[in-house]
Amino acid sequence: MVTAALARLHRNAGRKVRVFKHGPDYLDPMVLEVASGHPVYQLHPWMTGEDECRWRLSEAAQDADLILIEGAMGLFDGDPSSADLAKLMGIPALPVIDAGGMAQTFGALVLGLARFDPELSIYDVIANKIGSPRHGEMLKERLPEGIRLLGAIPRNDAMSIPERHLGLMQPAELGNLDQKLDDAAQVLKEAGLDELPKAVEIPAVEPATKPKTLLAGVRIAIARDAAFSFIYRANTELLLAMGAELHYFSPLEDSELPPADALWLPGGYPELHGNTLAENTAMANAIRAFHNAGKPILAECGGLMACAEELSDKEGRVHSLYGLIPGRAAMAKRLQGIGMHSLTAEQGELRGHTFHRSTLDTTWQPAAHTRKQAGTGSEAVFSKNALVASYFHGYFPSAPELVAAMFRGEALTFPGYSENDHS
Repeated sequence: MVTAALARLHRNAGRKVRVFKHGPDYLDPMVLEVASGHPVYQLHPWMTGEDECRWRLSEAAQDADLILIEGAMGLFDGDPSSADLAKLMGIPALPVIDAGGMAQTFGALVLGLARFDPELSIYDVIANKIGSPRHGEMLKERLPEGIRLLGAIPRNDAMSIPERHLGLMQPAELGNLDQKLDDAAQVLKEAGLDELPKAVEIPAVEPATKPKTLLAGVRIAIARDAAFSFIYRANTELLLAMGAELHYFSPLEDSELPPADALWLPGGYPELHGNTLAENTAMANAIRAFHNAGKPILAECGGLMACAEELSDKEGRVHSLYGLIPGRAAMAKRLQGIGMHSLTAEQGELRGHTFHRSTLDTTWQPAAHTRKQAGTGSEAVFSKNALVASYFHGYFPSAPELVAAMFRGEALTFPGYSENDHS
């Protein structure tokens, strides 16, 4: 919310603000787009690739007055961490530190962050959740030499935003988001955060090579509504660059599919809309007919759940859904999968992530499993009758040829798996 409020503060001051998100995330970028008024893309040296990180930042720097990149977790957490991204891009980090219940120790914490990695530049810090103006002054007095307190944000209800089990609520569900962002921006302005941080130069980078038109003329129907909304901008832009025609529809409200050669059911919150999805029998029948016609379908996470015969929601209510995959998807009390993953096929290595709180009980055998970037664990990938389904969310630009093969309904071959069923 600090990032979103900063974006809105400087946008309201007449500046063009571009915002990026470090790592895989669908919900934060939705809010950041509303805050900044401009598209938000992911930057992640492993998932999106270092070259794409450099190119996107360079492109934004051509006409933006301010660029903000929201980090992920703590500054040095993860591999690559937010600090790694900052070093790669040659930009400083701006730590936002919860200063509640802290005085001189704030300065020690800043000193530790600044010295932990000599290659990382830190010129400014933000103190969050201070108790009073005097509290802010105490924090400022003990900062290490060469580091400025850019601002001290007081506790304020305007700095909070409703959440649920997978993260923030979606902007469409928050009728007062614009007002909340303006209120949060005012809090930051009163805290002195309308001053710009130190400027750095972003070198110009040549744009990425234009992808081959592997999907020329292919019409792809994409589910997009409150139940299916986890879609990277870079994914749809790649599909268009490869020549595809994109047609959006709502499984919640529409009674039929748009004319299409392939179907994409992305992630989202089908568990919150199980009854509506189940009662829309016309759409269910249309999706079943599409599948029975042997046309390709990609179902990611929430899309996978909707393809099961049944979906059990958080309250234990069971809904009959599309029935393309035998078995039941059921919500669990805790996370069942989280982390960066990749899926390797002969057509390439698709990188992405997984983040889900449900399980799938099915008689189907996986055609392959994803590989976790760090640690143990994997996600099953089902590939049968032109349906590719998994809890895995793919970042399409990491493997254009594999993505094109999925949407063309081509047989997929996964090295190391000999019992694939691609019929």
